[in-house]
Amino acid sequence: MTAIPGSAAAVTGAASGIGRALALELSARGCDLALADRDEAGLQAVAAEIAKKTDKAAQRKVTVHRVDVSEPGQIQDFATAATAAHPGLNIVINNAGVALLGGFSEIDQAQMDWLFNINFWGVVHATRAFLPHLGKQPAAHIVNLSSIFGIIAPPGQAAYSAAKFAVRGFSESLRHELAMANSSVRLSVVHPGGVSTSIVRNSRTGVGVTDNARRAQSIDRFDAVARTTPAAAALRIIEGIEKNQPRILIGGDARFMDLLQRFRPGTYWAVLAKRIEKMTAQAGK
Repeated sequence: MTAIPGSAAAVTGAASGIGRALALELSARGCDLALADRDEAGLQAVAAEIAKKTDKAAQRKVTVHRVDVSEPGQIQDFATAATAAHPGLNIVINNAGVALLGGFSEIDQAQMDWLFNINFWGVVHATRAFLPHLGKQPAAHIVNLSSIFGIIAPPGQAAYSAAKFAVRGFSESLRHELAMANSSVRLSVVHPGGVSTSIVRNSRTGVGVTDNARRAQSIDRFDAVARTTPAAAALRIIEGIEKNQPRILIGGDARFMDLLQRFRPGTYWAVLAKRIEKMTAQAGK
């Protein structure tokens, strides 16, 4: 078990969405923070919000770091700065991620590399950068954000699903290695379902996508199924940290899809496509 009060956590992608919600909730529970994102203004806004909501007597130490997680050197610099500012840092949450709209034939290799450098290699490089420090702590925890698309793989998500499946495989293997070594470091992999963040609105579009209406349609479909708030997702992740849960599913939709692919591993998409179509139609009424 990793106790939140008195801990210090590094959170990537902390300027918005789940990362922002985690920063707010962790600080409210007595955790110091090293917050990372490419969005410097967003980071400053989150830090100011934390300061505003926290009583001065219970003020937590919060540092902000501009980091592009696709750049290994910046990740290493972040780890060095974060552990220097927070010597007791014992939680790392690899949350930063991006999305890419388009089927496999509509995205080029450079776009796939861009997504992998953030969604997969960013997780790997941050884990490598922080792990030596975490291993020296009495109790430590790594949280890697995969997705429900690291459990199922819808059409049009070849790059995203591949990266999120890779995060899952990397995380599960490393967790077993840490356990075999009797390490003090625990590891959880998170599979959110639909969480109402701006990831789809901020997604890039494949070079072969020429129909602008598809982007609007994708946003509408996501809005129809994304029923979990970032705050609720943050609470679920923190519960998973406290209980040392190896797999953290977020949302009833994620739990349903996880079960469905267990029962119909090769044919789950036929069921899900009808379900999503129905939900989208209901939302449009």
